[in-house]
Amino acid sequence: MLTIASGNQHRFCDGVSRRNFLQIGALGMGGLSLPQILRAQDLSGKQDSHKSVIMVFLSGGPPHQDWFDLKPEAPAEIRGPREPIATNVPGIEVCELMPRLSRMADQFAFIRSIVGAEGRHAAFQCMTGRKSNRQPQGGWPSLGSTISKLQGPADPAVPAFIGLSPKMRHSPWSDAGQPGFLGVAHAPFKPTAEGKADMVLNGVNAERLDDRKSLLASLDRMRRQAEVIEEMQGIDAYTKQAFGILTSSKLAQALDLSQEDPRLRDRYGRGSTKPAGYGDAGPLLNDYFLMARRLVEVGVRCVTLAYGRWDWHGKPHGTIFEHEEEHFPMLDQGLTALLEDLRNRGMDKDVSVVVWGEFGRTPRISPKVGRDHWPKVSCAMLAGGGMKTGQVIGSTNRFAEHVEDRPVGFNEVFATLYHNLGIDVNTATVTDLSGRPTYLVDPAQPIQELV
Repeated sequence: MLTIASGNQHRFCDGVSRRNFLQIGALGMGGLSLPQILRAQDLSGKQDSHKSVIMVFLSGGPPHQDWFDLKPEAPAEIRGPREPIATNVPGIEVCELMPRLSRMADQFAFIRSIVGAEGRHAAFQCMTGRKSNRQPQGGWPSLGSTISKLQGPADPAVPAFIGLSPKMRHSPWSDAGQPGFLGVAHAPFKPTAEGKADMVLNGVNAERLDDRKSLLASLDRMRRQAEVIEEMQGIDAYTKQAFGILTSSKLAQALDLSQEDPRLRDRYGRGSTKPAGYGDAGPLLNDYFLMARRLVEVGVRCVTLAYGRWDWHGKPHGTIFEHEEEHFPMLDQGLTALLEDLRNRGMDKDVSVVVWGEFGRTPRISPKVGRDHWPKVSCAMLAGGGMKTGQVIGSTNRFAEHVEDRPVGFNEVFATLYHNLGIDVNTATVTDLSGRPTYLVDPAQPIQELV
C-alpha cells in the first residue's frame, strides 16, 4: 500500500512529520522504507533494453478439460456440458464460453501438457518455476525479482517489478512473487496490495483515484513538501529517487485508468472488486489487465496479477459449471483485449504474456458437481514476446488424465520467458546468500516450438 502518513513528531509548518515523510510506506516489505530499498537496489546491474512479462495467475487451478483441452468424445462424467468451438486456427478448439479467444487463437500458444505441479494451493511454483521442498537459504526468488536483479529498472522513476495481485483471505494465492535470497531490494512494488479500494496516495483513496484532478493535485503537494524538506534538512539521493517513483508522472499516470478512453476500458470489461465465487476468492477485476498494459508501456519489466478463484469443488459453493459461466467470459474479454491492445500499440513482440494456475482439475466430475485437484497435468497459454503462436503444444489421453506426448515443465516455461527478455538461462546466474552463483531455473531450454 502506498501511504504517505503524517505523525506527531517534529512537524514542519505544513503539518508533515519529517520522520514519517521520509519513510515512504513499508510496501509490505518487512518495514523497510522505499529509500532503503532503492539504496539496496543500486547494487543491481542495469541494462537499457526493455522487454517485459505479464504473468496472469489463475488462483486455484483452472479446469484444463473445460478450457482448451476438451474431450467431446469422452463419457458425460468426464466431458461435462461444455462444447468445443472452432477457432481461427484450423484444428484448434476452445471452450464455447470464450468466443473472443476463438477469433484470436492465432495469437496464442496453448500448452496442454504442463507437468511437475506440486498440488498445493500457492502461487509459488508459477512465480518461481521451482519446487518448494528444496529451497536454499532465503528462498527461491520469483521471476520478477530475478529480472529486477539482472536488468534493473528500465526507467529510474519506474520500478522493474510490480505486483497487482489483490489481497485474499487465502494469502498464498495473492502472492505477487517473493524476492527470496535476492533480498528486499527486488521485492515487487505493490501499488494495489490491498486491492484498488485501499490504494492511498497522500489522502487520495481509490474512489478519488478516478478523479485525475485530485490525484495530480495531491502529487503536486507531495512535490512541494519534498522541496521544503530538502531545503530545510537535506535528503539523500535515494530518498529523492523514492519521491521520484511515488510522484513520477509516468507511474502515477499508468495507475490512473481515468486517462483511458472509456470505450477501451469497456473493451477490457472493467470487472468488479468483489470476490469472485466465494470466501477466499480474488476479484474478476479486468481493470488489472489494462493497468498491466499501461505499466509495461512506461517501463515496468514484470507485472504479476492474480485473477479470480478457480478452485471449484462443487456444492454447497456452487457447481463448477456455474462458476465457469462467470469466470470464462470475463477472462475471455480481458485477456483478448490485452493482446489486441498490445498489438495495436506495436508492443506484442516486446511483451510476453503467460496465463496459468498451480495445477489442473480431476477428469471425473465429482458427486458435488466439481473437479478436484489434479497435479498430474495442467495447462498454460502464452502470447506475445515474438513467440510462434497459433499452435498447440502437447496432448493428454482421451480422458485428460495424463500427458500423452510432449510434457512441458514449469522450468521450460520460465526458460522461454527469460529467453524472450534476452536472458540466456545457460549462462546467467544470480548469487545466493552463501555467495554461490545459481542458475535461474532447473536445467531446461526454452520451448523450441515457441522460439
